[in-house]
Formats: sequence, C-alpha cells, structure tokens
Amino acid sequence: MNPKKFTAIVPLVSILLFINTGCNTGQSATDHALKDSVTKEQAVEKGKVYEKKPIDTALYNKLMNNLANHDTTGKWPARAPYPLPGAVLPFHRIVAFYGNLYSKKMGILGELPKNEMLKKLKQEVHNWQAADSSIPVIPALHYIAVTAQGYAGKDGKHRLRMPSSQMDTIINWANEINGLVFLDIQVGMSTVRDEVPPLEKYLKLPQVHLGIDPEFSMKDGHVPGTKIGTFNADDINTAIDYLASYVKKYNLPPKILILHRFTQGMITNYKLIKKVPEVQVVMDMDGWGDKTLKRSTYLRYIYAEPVEFTGFKLFYKNDTKKGNHLYTPQELLKFIPKPIYIQYQ
Repeated sequence: MNPKKFTAIVPLVSILLFINTGCNTGQSATDHALKDSVTKEQAVEKGKVYEKKPIDTALYNKLMNNLANHDTTGKWPARAPYPLPGAVLPFHRIVAFYGNLYSKKMGILGELPKNEMLKKLKQEVHNWQAADSSIPVIPALHYIAVTAQGYAGKDGKHRLRMPSSQMDTIINWANEINGLVFLDIQVGMSTVRDEVPPLEKYLKLPQVHLGIDPEFSMKDGHVPGTKIGTFNADDINTAIDYLASYVKKYNLPPKILILHRFTQGMITNYKLIKKVPEVQVVMDMDGWGDKTLKRSTYLRYIYAEPVEFTGFKLFYKNDTKKGNHLYTPQELLKFIPKPIYIQYQ
C-alpha cells in the first residue's frame, strides 16, 4: 500500500473532493479474529448478538409492525420471509460510525482518534437506547473497504482495495465494544461480482456484514465523484447471492446488506431485489442537508419503494451547515417506517 497514491473521494452528496492522505498503521490480526470470533460458544460467552437462537415469529411480527409505525398504505412492513436463526434485525437497532482510517474527511470513523471515536459512538448508542427501550441498541463500525478513486490505477478500475491490516484493526476495535462491522464497497468501474469475493475471509465472521454504494458505480465510464452512479437489481442480487452462499457455507446467522440511496436513479428495479432468509436488506437514506430535505428524500426513495428494512444517515458536519441541527433519535422514531439502522458520518 503506497499512501501517496491513496485518494479518498468524499461522497458526491457531501462534496466533490479528491484528497491525498497519509496512513495509519493497522494491526495484523486476521487469524486472531478468525480464531476468536466464530464459534457459537464464544459468541454466547461474550454476549454477542449473533447466537443462533430460533426466530420467535410472534415477536418478529410485533417488532416489524412497530417499525411500520402505523403505516396505513400497506407498504410497511415490507413483505419478506422470516430470517434464519440468529438474525440481528428487527430484534436490535444498529448505530454505526462510518469512514476510512486513511482519511479524516470521509467520516467520523477515521476523523477522530480511536478512543475518542469509540466514546462518542457509545454515547450515540446510549442516546438511541434512551429514546427507544423496546429493542437493544448495538454499536457498529462501518468501514469503507474499497474506495472509489479519481485515478484509474493499473487495471483502470478507479477503485482501491484497502489492506488487510485495516480490516483487522476495525474488527479488533469492534470486538472491544461487542459491536458489528460493515465493510463497504465503492466499485468505481469494477463490479460487485469482482469486489465481494476478496472480502470472504472477513464476511465468514458472524459479526461482519456488507455495504454496497451505488453512488460510485460508474457504468457509463465517468470518473467517480463527477456523476452519481447506479446499481440495478442484478448488481444487488449478486451481493445477496454471495452473502447467502457464505451463510450456508460457514453455517452463519443471516448477513445484513446495507444499500445507500439518495436519488431515484441510484437503485433501479427495486421490486426485483431478492428477499431470502439468509440476508437482511437495509435501504439506507444517504443524503445530507437540512431536515426538510432529508425527510423528503426519505419519503421519496426509502418509504415509497419498500424492500425490507430502512436506515438513515446523519452527517455531523454537512447536516449542520448554516445553523441546522441533526435529527434527534426522538424525531427519527416518528418516521414511517422507523429506521432500524442509523449511520453517522
């Protein structure tokens, strides 16, 4: 990994900016994480949320109806099969910090030193738990494992895969707080089919899940960051197929797939997105701006096109420009449906 060649692209919805950054030194602990994190016995001992208990279908239905928040249109709760035993959702709410350790401009994860960042994350978890005691709230680190790039690179794919030491570090940090990990992919001019398999050694861990970002899927040859990209249902189903295969191969509880969205064109043919017991799909509202704009985006692209679960991203800096304030947990819990995945950037 040559730090001088790393170019982080802050999402277009935030700002179009290409930057060169220095590197943080990560721990090399993949083997340790694999050995210490995968067995059911250790999961129970550590109080992890991924113990494979049978699904209580009555409780599942009750919680899904609660998330629908008295929707009268019939859209919510979205129709989906019951998940496999050990499912995180809807039995927990997830509060995640997003970013990359090579850049202080891609999110709170990477902007702050480790201990300060984890302390702030715990406080956000506490805030959400205080706002809604009906389900436990668990922390997560959402790490951009494949970053879109302004330069083409040797293979012309306009994306850069992060070194294993970075994933090891994130997994170790998450283990310290009994949290989940999400590895996020910005494919650039590559594909979901090519970018998910290299992460299998991490996705085989029960606490590690996946995010894919259509904003940087450049199907028309534009340089990432100059135009908003797109995924169709086939791209998303490819990710779902991979995750489902890992669940079966390694006898895992269901995986969670985060899909970022803030425009109509970022996700196409949403009705064709697969719904399988092995994968839980979260459509995450990813736009920044004032509260009115963010609510409008949620209604137009998340509420109106139900898949399974919903998420909401909050930007510490871009949402608070010109004296605006972040949505509070109490305010977001009034949304239809209630978001169950909350991401801070």
